[in-house]
Amino acid sequence: MIQIEVLAQGAPDPAALAALRTLFDSEYLCGFGPWDPDQPYGYAPHEVHVIARSADEVVGHVGWARRVIGVGGTPTTIGGVGGVLVAARARGLGLGASLMHRAAQAMADHGDIDFGYLGCREEVVPFYASCGWHRVLAPERLVGRDGTPVEEAPGQPLMVLPVGRAFAEWPSGTIDLRGRAW
Repeated sequence: MIQIEVLAQGAPDPAALAALRTLFDSEYLCGFGPWDPDQPYGYAPHEVHVIARSADEVVGHVGWARRVIGVGGTPTTIGGVGGVLVAARARGLGLGASLMHRAAQAMADHGDIDFGYLGCREEVVPFYASCGWHRVLAPERLVGRDGTPVEEAPGQPLMVLPVGRAFAEWPSGTIDLRGRAW
């Protein structure tokens, strides 16, 4: 039986942190080194962790952090999503969608999140779309994984989830993350 829990505001307890490290290192250790919750693989850390457990093992995760970004100069409050991962043995069961829906609910429960926001690989766009996310086309400014400013041309997969506002209210223009992506 798999249970999903939300660990809000800050780092999880030491046992959950160790379980998350095991999950991420099982997938990324060889290519990216050990997982660091304060700067996971060079990305921004998460304030909220949505975790799936099977017994004592963490088998899935979605993290997000609240941030006010600029979109075409308009301040926009988002839940920046990252760290979306399901353990190989738990894939194909709909767990990823369950985690994404629970993360969306946690953003809505937060009370002041206008939109969820994430960047992803082209091959996973259909998954996020099936979870209610919409692709937006815009240039994006951010701090890169190496700490330097980056300006991305329009076209890379950027996804937005209506949380406190309708998708039609997403502003147009350059997206300035005002920090690292998740």
